[in-house]
Amino acid sequence: MLKKRSVSIRGHATSFSIEDEFWIELKEIAKTRQISLAQLVTSIDTRRGVDENLSSALRVFVLQSVQTASQG
Repeated sequence: MLKKRSVSIRGHATSFSIEDEFWIELKEIAKTRQISLAQLVTSIDTRRGVDENLSSALRVFVLQSVQTASQG
């Protein structure tokens, strides 16, 4: 189910819509990396292209992370 989420990025609240499955995986990645979810989202936000919305960037990040993990 698609849900609106909110985190603080560089001191201001940012909202995005993302499915539960991606949200759960983002939290797991942050836990594995021993950083906060806000830190992870901030790093993804910093690297995304100007034409890419944050929700899409988060989904692509999760997909790439899962693909990398399965390769090795």
